[in-house]
Amino acid sequence: MKKKIIILGSTGSIGRNTIDVISSQPEKYEISAISAHNNEKKLNEIADRFKIKNLALTGKKPDNPSIKYYSKAGLLDMINDTQADIVVNGLAGSDGLMPSVVSLKSGKNLALANKETVVMAGCIITQLAADCGKKIIPVDSEHSAIFHLLQNSRIDDVEELIITASGGAFRDLSLEEMKNVKLEDALKHPNWSMGRKLTIDSASMANKGLEVIEAHQLFNFPLSKIKVLIHPQSMVHSLIRTAEGSLFAQISSPDMRVPIQNALSWPEIGPSLFGRLDLDGITLNFTAPDLEKYRMLALAYNAAESGPSQNITYNASNEIAVDYFMQRKIAFKAIPEIVEKTLQTMTAGSISSIEDIIDVDTRARRTAEKYTGDYINN
Repeated sequence: MKKKIIILGSTGSIGRNTIDVISSQPEKYEISAISAHNNEKKLNEIADRFKIKNLALTGKKPDNPSIKYYSKAGLLDMINDTQADIVVNGLAGSDGLMPSVVSLKSGKNLALANKETVVMAGCIITQLAADCGKKIIPVDSEHSAIFHLLQNSRIDDVEELIITASGGAFRDLSLEEMKNVKLEDALKHPNWSMGRKLTIDSASMANKGLEVIEAHQLFNFPLSKIKVLIHPQSMVHSLIRTAEGSLFAQISSPDMRVPIQNALSWPEIGPSLFGRLDLDGITLNFTAPDLEKYRMLALAYNAAESGPSQNITYNASNEIAVDYFMQRKIAFKAIPEIVEKTLQTMTAGSISSIEDIIDVDTRARRTAEKYTGDYINN
């Protein structure tokens, strides 16, 4: 029987790659529903190609009357109304949280590329999955690697998680050289093709900071035992170190279709047309990140040590700062400064519900907006 798939963010990078995987194995998978933000034309094209009836457009009211689900609330209705085995959440930012919650509550496994879901909700979302008897299967290449490596190791035998990072667009620049970079520079990722916000987060290493928080929450692993290494080739996606000191790595080409297929096929691993890698003649390099240059990574560790509310604040303030940078209103170097000031202002507190999360997120965004004003066009 074919697995029925819902793709959230079908016109984005994760969505497009998911469609590639499904297209390569039509005997295994069927698309039950898709969503997009504003790209109604592409949404309709995908729907026509795969004969999909359930469509959602979250950013505007659709021109096509056959698209009956629209707005953020409409997206949640579509997830609830659609029969499916698994939801691929490829949405960007905090907008991905509630679709993750509804996916699990409606009885579907969650293939999660939206790291903000775990960063913001942490133990709430993992407990929800357990209560619903459903699985959160990470799609980010790093967490997918750890997830599958841990399938063959007892967590008690694992001493360290090592998450790799490409270093982003500015990995070959000094801290001084980074002070005058422009938006176009930040969007030139050397290895991956991703959305604008994610590419900028890679350049600042906020993305890796979010991944550290996510690994801490998702795998219930001590923060002090989660390490980051810059690996320019992006072929070793993560490693685990077991108690006797051995390292086990997941190695493949930098192709997002590999972790997506692994998520869709879980608990099985099937043959694939993607990601085959021959190591003959390839050199792999690893270096520790400079935490002065990549201040956002250091701030992520600090936030995670302070507790769940600071994780929410870190994510919210970064989203605000990056949005202003993408509008060319602030400099790249202002991003960590705004995040740090917001973290210092917001009081760390306990989180026990989705309502608590939304409250902290709202207040953090207001605070970050206030600080961002000090940097506009400076």
